[in-house]
Amino acid sequence: MALRILPLTLLCFLWTTRATVHAQQDNDPLTTGKLGSLMYHIDRMYVDDVDKNKLVDAAIVSMLAELDPHSIYIPKEDLEEVNEPLKGNFEGVGIQFNIIRDTIYVVDAIPGGPSERIGIRAGDRIVKIDMENVAGVSFKNTDVMKRLRGKKGTKVDVSILRKGEHGPLDFTITRDRIPIFSVEAAYMAEPTVGYIKVSRFSATTMKEFREKLTELKAAGMKDLVLDLQGNGGGYLRTAIEMADEFLGDRKLVVYTEGRTSPREDTYATKDGLFEKGRLVVLVDEGSASASEIVSGAIQDWDRGLIVGRRSFGKGLVQRPVMLSDGSAVRLTVSRYYTPSGRSIQKAYDEGVEAYQRERSERWTKGELTSADSIHPADTVRYFTMNKRVVYGGGGITPDLFVPIDTSLSSEYFGQLVRRGILNTFALATVDQHRNEWLATYPHVAAFSQQFQVSDALAKALQDQAAKEEVAFDAEGWARSKELIGIRLKALIARDLWDTSAYWQVINANNPVDRSYQRALEALSNDTFQRLGMAKF
Repeated sequence: MALRILPLTLLCFLWTTRATVHAQQDNDPLTTGKLGSLMYHIDRMYVDDVDKNKLVDAAIVSMLAELDPHSIYIPKEDLEEVNEPLKGNFEGVGIQFNIIRDTIYVVDAIPGGPSERIGIRAGDRIVKIDMENVAGVSFKNTDVMKRLRGKKGTKVDVSILRKGEHGPLDFTITRDRIPIFSVEAAYMAEPTVGYIKVSRFSATTMKEFREKLTELKAAGMKDLVLDLQGNGGGYLRTAIEMADEFLGDRKLVVYTEGRTSPREDTYATKDGLFEKGRLVVLVDEGSASASEIVSGAIQDWDRGLIVGRRSFGKGLVQRPVMLSDGSAVRLTVSRYYTPSGRSIQKAYDEGVEAYQRERSERWTKGELTSADSIHPADTVRYFTMNKRVVYGGGGITPDLFVPIDTSLSSEYFGQLVRRGILNTFALATVDQHRNEWLATYPHVAAFSQQFQVSDALAKALQDQAAKEEVAFDAEGWARSKELIGIRLKALIARDLWDTSAYWQVINANNPVDRSYQRALEALSNDTFQRLGMAKF
């Protein structure tokens, strides 16, 4: 049986930051007695040799599957890696890389990291690690990570090829603690409108968020677009702290309650950084748990406008429980409720597979393209503080629905994305034109407004795709040309500058999801007044 472990790319859980609980032995003879007896007889009598640890792991996974979709088992060897995104850091050399045709390209040297400090930069190609040839040897991402990651203070030697240099450049990198950033983008969308995209709720999120919020206010921000699209959650405490930045003193942010956990109310304090000014929160079907705490509190208090599509629907709180062999369980201990009393948790009584499938089924049911197709399981009405009707039982339903436009999608575009061809082509192209483009476009705004994907660049992409066995599809290209061009342009911006540049370009030109544009429109017309938002 495969272990049910939460993928690193889907942080759909809400984890308390209280002290980890260590499992105590249960002396109930109907539970541990039965399991212990069975293991004893298997050990003594079973026909073949068995891996007892594997059996116990499988039993734990099966038991948790009977509880809920978010109580999960994490083997000891995976615990550090699973926890890493929420700790907000890891130890290594501090680069992002892609492998293109058996060549390791540096996509970005993380600012302030050990690689950036000694002069390694985007576009560099790593050919040796500790004297071992790593070019043209069919390395996988895991092979590179094993060689570059390591304890803080240890050293690794790398040889790099750089465009314009006649021979390899040798660097000795002293590994250090590397931050994993939660705030992917922050910039002024308009002269008085700031934009911040938060990708997870980790231990370092609020430090990053407050720094960016302060910078934008200093740049003249009066209103804010907070982007939580695709944000699968993280720490409960971090979500509460973020909501606190928007809500006034003693306003209820969230409350939790469970069978053995009495109701616990959490209130805002009086020191929020953005308690005045209009607020728009972007959510979608990938916004879960901590994202729903923030957006639910803002909606219930009529503090801001929720724009996008119905969120995931994850209203359960997990607490880590350490087991005797160093493995752990994230055990659901309570539910959370928004200030109006809504439970956001969607139904899971049909099993884990049906629960996970529900999000993809929103496509087939038409919910992602039509607001009339949204039917939360819980139809009980709740009321915001300004007496607007809201619903629970299946995520946060936005105040302004924004459909996904599927008319530009094609199988050809899907192949370019899934096979990584757009990513690798953008990186290789930037490697050729970096100095030229940076001289032409001194900042991201100029690039976003002026850069166009030329016919020659489009043809080069098509040729590269053909070399990687994605045959040119004239009909697919015609249908998806605009979408391919915008995605390529944004990837080029990322490789020239950073991830924030990617979102700045995508947001300004996105033909598929207009949530960002709808947010800016709402800030420029009477939407806030018409929907009965509180005045700030």
